[in-house]
Amino acid sequence: MKLPGQGSALAGMLVIGLGTLIVPLDRAVNIAFPDITTDFSIAISDIQWVVLSYVLTYAALMLVFGKLGDMFGHRRIFLIGLALSAVAFTACALAPAFHWLLLARLLQGIGAALVLSCGPALATALFPESSRARVLGAYTMMFGIGAAVGPFLGGFMVQIWGWEAVFWFRLPISLAALITLPWLPDRQAERRTGKFDFLGGLLLAFGLGALMLALNHITGQGGYGISIGIAGIAALVFFVWREVRSEEPIIPVVAFGQWDFTVLNVFNGLVMLVGFAPYLIVPYFLVRATGFGLGAGGIILAVSAVGQAVAAPIGGWLLSWRRVSINASPIALLSSFLVALATIAMGTWTQNVNFTTMAIPMFIQGLGLGLFQLCILDVAAQRLDVRDRGVAGSLVQVSRTIGVILGATCLSLIFAELREVLGGNDTNALDAFLLAYRYTFFIAGIGLLLCLFLTLIRPRLWFG
Repeated sequence: MKLPGQGSALAGMLVIGLGTLIVPLDRAVNIAFPDITTDFSIAISDIQWVVLSYVLTYAALMLVFGKLGDMFGHRRIFLIGLALSAVAFTACALAPAFHWLLLARLLQGIGAALVLSCGPALATALFPESSRARVLGAYTMMFGIGAAVGPFLGGFMVQIWGWEAVFWFRLPISLAALITLPWLPDRQAERRTGKFDFLGGLLLAFGLGALMLALNHITGQGGYGISIGIAGIAALVFFVWREVRSEEPIIPVVAFGQWDFTVLNVFNGLVMLVGFAPYLIVPYFLVRATGFGLGAGGIILAVSAVGQAVAAPIGGWLLSWRRVSINASPIALLSSFLVALATIAMGTWTQNVNFTTMAIPMFIQGLGLGLFQLCILDVAAQRLDVRDRGVAGSLVQVSRTIGVILGATCLSLIFAELREVLGGNDTNALDAFLLAYRYTFFIAGIGLLLCLFLTLIRPRLWFG
């Protein structure tokens, strides 16, 4: 396969990065929640469906679309995703009622799944295999940039133009990528042949969607959540049974027979679970316990995203350094320790904490998250067949999303229970809030450390 010249490859990488950017920029929507709630006259609790309708859709469908990309072309799937996203942004901004907004978010989730499933595969195909880690580092950097810029842009635009602007501003971005993508050369090495397993795809999508929905509802509606969870697990068990007998499986389950690969995917979820703690709880800490305003709070949270954007390309360069042979798994171990220690450090914050004291652990946590995401992307691309690059990238994104949903559920439950136990009848007491905040971060950070030390009983899981 003849690769494009350096200039053409870099231009192609820019187009892919631009198209991918529309997904992490969705953090701008969070800033619009109060305005959406007021405009549609809905209960505050209902706003969660703006997130769930989008996240559950793309998480449930990514692996299916990754497989379709491996069979029918990564560029084609990516292109369809950009087109659907453009339609979805328009539909979201023009939604006349809340239920129409949710339907448009479902469509946006489908578009995001199409884009995310094949983005890494498209990017790595433009460059020699020896540059794979650096390419994935640049690709991962786009998520950090989007996560850092999204809330700032969202806050500015909502204030001037209203909540619709958080969707409108991504329309020209998706259209720009959509217009330029057809000029990107199709460098997919080899496509999977055979018949696509539609029943397996349905089982996988339903199982993942039901399981994640159950995780989200298990705190408030235990029986409902458990029922959906059981149905999701049953679908996934049937899916695995079907996959091991399939001539053209959606996921090459044989890869999970390698324990180090399985452990890395499990820790992808665990690291993201712990890494979600500051995004979930720190905003409440800033409002309740400090004198920092929303603007300063946004900057503090963005520091972690900046750390991710910095770490990913540096990690890619290290993994591609020819003078020294560095494997991804030990760096993933180190990055996991960084996330755990930074989380514990956040738990030591008091009412008198200053900006620098908050920014340092947030940045370190971001470094850890960025490095880990790069490492698992690189390992997945390395372990799976080159014809399964779409599935490899999707697998990483799915385990990451499951970790975020677990974090939102488990950390919220732990924090709420601690406040109730420590505050007695007065759950609004500041002392109870601060203690619950501290213990929640300690539990998350120390829990991750214990899991890491447990795996070190068998060092080969990380050091081959």
